[in-house]
Amino acid sequence: MRVVDIILKKKAGRALDKEEIDFMVQGYTESKIPDYQVAAWLMAICWQGMDECETTNLTLAMAQSGDTLYLDDLSSTRVDKHSTGGVGDKTSLVLGPLVASCGLTMAKMSGRGLGFTGGTIDKLESIPGFQAELDQEAFCQAAHQTGLVITAQSLDFAPADKKLYALRDVTGTVDSIPLIASSIMSKKLAAGSDCIVLDVKCGHGAFMQTEEQAQQLARAMVEIGQRAGRQVRAVISDMDQPLGLAIGNALEVREAIATLRDQQSPPDLLELCLTLGSLLLEMSGQTKSVEQARQVLHQKLDSGAAWQKFREFISQQGGDVQFVDQPERLPRASLIETLSAPTSGYLAGLDARLVAQACLVLGAGRAAKDDPIDHAVGVVLQAKLGQMVHKGQPLCTIHANDARKLESARGVLQEAFSIQAESVPESKLILEIV
Repeated sequence: MRVVDIILKKKAGRALDKEEIDFMVQGYTESKIPDYQVAAWLMAICWQGMDECETTNLTLAMAQSGDTLYLDDLSSTRVDKHSTGGVGDKTSLVLGPLVASCGLTMAKMSGRGLGFTGGTIDKLESIPGFQAELDQEAFCQAAHQTGLVITAQSLDFAPADKKLYALRDVTGTVDSIPLIASSIMSKKLAAGSDCIVLDVKCGHGAFMQTEEQAQQLARAMVEIGQRAGRQVRAVISDMDQPLGLAIGNALEVREAIATLRDQQSPPDLLELCLTLGSLLLEMSGQTKSVEQARQVLHQKLDSGAAWQKFREFISQQGGDVQFVDQPERLPRASLIETLSAPTSGYLAGLDARLVAQACLVLGAGRAAKDDPIDHAVGVVLQAKLGQMVHKGQPLCTIHANDARKLESARGVLQEAFSIQAESVPESKLILEIV
């Protein structure tokens, strides 16, 4: 089997068989095939696409390129959730304790933030003592004892994906639905979950800018999961404006705590968590319908069971629970400034990507993977799309630790908000369930 023949076959628009895909993935993972040939193969895929069978075979080849994790001795169903990345997305911090309190096990790997999207691990590391880097033994122990574990992507899952993604990033081959779908799903399949729910974002603050792109990606990932014998559903959610009110690591942890402990959640954050959680409960067989599942999830919030599961989870991974019980002790910014509405009217624009850029300026995120971050800084919204605001009314508060960065962030945020005289319909959060 020759690499050049496989490249030419895909360049001509013909489907590759499993053996050819396995040959390419294994050969590149073992450094037997050079970058320039794999780059040509990836570009051919971008031009010609892949059918469902090819995409599934590519995903499985990457999933089987390294370690796989199967917690077969668990008495409960293993579930997982993946988000394609958004602004203010602290969903895992609420969803994990919710479903774990219902008797499911969520053992997941999450990322650190890069670019305009925040990372779950960065948010959790704003809690003093929290250990995000777990080896496989500690990961499995936490899953058994708590039913909820979230670790950084440090285990050797799908090394082929890591190597291929690095090459895609420098060869202009990132924006391919089959390649994106197989990259995401290879890690989920390697992690061994029985049921997977996908939160596919679309809009200004998402990688998928249009609903059509999000639909294509969602359907491709669901198809891969089903072909691999897993229960998979996808929710397409709006990311034109940030999710919830808080954007920034410790700020988002406080909002998650308020949701779980005090039941003071922004409506959109709670709705997304209930939607995703209901699908997991139904897929796992815990409930017969999503309607029944929502009732169960509400009961876990009302009873405090989800909150206690969050505390247990933080403690299990070394976090100081005192900072959870007293969230005002979490990192706080030294400078807090209000950005007020310049005129009265309806909030017609709240650009999630510009809000994220302002948070990057403040130091809440990183432009390169090794950049340090400031857990205390960020933005807290005081108004959402469609709401009536009056001149001088706060639109948001800016949390900063540097006066120059605060000034720069203010300039970005002034461009993020737009107000008009005519009423604006409130945006729809859940666009479709696949």
